Amino acid sequence: MDQFSTPSGQSSGADRAGRRIYDLLRSQIADGTLAPGAQVPSTRALAADLGVSRTTVTAAYEQLAAEGFLATSVGRVARVASPLAAPAWSDAKPKRRSTTAPTLSDFGRRVAAIDMPGLAFAEPCRIDFLYGAVAARDFPALAWRRAYQAEVLRHQRRLYYVPPEGDASLRRSLQGYLRRARGLACDAEQILVVHGSQQAIDLCARLLLNPGDTFVFEEPGYLMARRCFEATGAEALAIPVDAQGLDTARLPTDERTRLAYVTPSHQFPLGGVLPIGRRLELLRWARTHRAWVVEDDYDGEFRYGQRPIDALQSIDTDGRVIYIGTFSKALSPQLRLGYLVLPPELVPVFRQAKRLADRHAPVLEQRVLASLIDSGAYERHVRRTRRAHERRRAALLAAIARHLPASATVIGAAAGLHVVLWLPFLRPQDEPALAAAARSKGVGVYPVSPLFAKPMSRMQPRPAGLILGYASLTVEEIDQGMRVLAAVIATDGAHAREPVALTSSSRENATRSESSRA
Repeated sequence: MDQFSTPSGQSSGADRAGRRIYDLLRSQIADGTLAPGAQVPSTRALAADLGVSRTTVTAAYEQLAAEGFLATSVGRVARVASPLAAPAWSDAKPKRRSTTAPTLSDFGRRVAAIDMPGLAFAEPCRIDFLYGAVAARDFPALAWRRAYQAEVLRHQRRLYYVPPEGDASLRRSLQGYLRRARGLACDAEQILVVHGSQQAIDLCARLLLNPGDTFVFEEPGYLMARRCFEATGAEALAIPVDAQGLDTARLPTDERTRLAYVTPSHQFPLGGVLPIGRRLELLRWARTHRAWVVEDDYDGEFRYGQRPIDALQSIDTDGRVIYIGTFSKALSPQLRLGYLVLPPELVPVFRQAKRLADRHAPVLEQRVLASLIDSGAYERHVRRTRRAHERRRAALLAAIARHLPASATVIGAAAGLHVVLWLPFLRPQDEPALAAAARSKGVGVYPVSPLFAKPMSRMQPRPAGLILGYASLTVEEIDQGMRVLAAVIATDGAHAREPVALTSSSRENATRSESSRA
């Protein structure tokens, strides 16, 4: 490091600056921050950024080049040498792992203790019946690109944060759309734009539940929602569903019950539709107990053979229903945009919580969506994708009837983007092995058991079940996937024990789905 030494042996300010630059770059190369072949800033740019002379930076670069860390040549940008001569040069010290548990809040400890299945495999199956996935080819790329470019080019005097409730143009557009598509009447001021339905659920959990409270939850139901509510320290009251959704006759009278989470238009995952009698009973219960009803309308736009069911919120006269909507199914789950329609008294606190969490959702995407809704392009896209999903659904039902044993039963096929397949000749304990065997053949299917809150030992006997999402697959892939699943069942299912009968609710639900298979 002679370049950084003065003749007197004392370091000047420039020498110290050069040494810091040298140490910084060498440590970033050592720990992999700057990978082999990566471009490093020009001497002029780095000098300007650090407020030092270009000569100081040049001296540091020359030293690094002399030691083999950088590759430089006249007229070319300096890069990290590739490959480095040997690993012995690294002076990065390995970080010592702490052997003690981190100090967490009560909430943090509850989150750490949550048992969740792993995320979908990084390497997807060749044919993956992953529920929640949609086909990339269905995304309205051309319309989105045009609207996005127009918004990017729109003149703005300044770039700054927007209000936490979301861009006014999207909230106005949603107000009209929800009235047309979901029978839902609200003011734009009641709408809060969020990062997908999961953030909406999280806001409801943190603002409406305390440790020791209880909440009503469908059994089985959406696992991510249940875990989110449980993370607050509240306890789930799992109420069984039947062919008509939540059994409202079992609603609790406990005053600790602060909310009920429901999917009334298409129960997840079993597909029941909550009839008007039960809807009114649920609303009466909420009014009597001053409880909130969180309505998750996760795929209400996709109903086949008849118009979509109006939202529960549309008949709420007491302001007890919190409506959650999302663009994940109609557009893309990667978009991460959803919304809440809130009772007026909850609007201020939800806005404040959203602001504290992340200020607001992305503005450009909000304005692009508003443009698509206002032009009619969004609703045309929904109608087009509904027809595409109906073809996929028909192909799945036909493939199940063609390839699987006659006792295999489908439920929840009248709406949405998935079905549940009951296999009465297998037990719930067989689901993981069946899914693993199918995956080994390149087909992804998913057990239904993780969506039940109660242990199998405390449940009414039921057969094995699989959730089959079909929105991301082609008709040909669906048929091929069911053919593979049938072969796996024929091989591995031959060792199953005595058949498990469907429960009465499953049988009724299956009967309804059978009519749609014809």
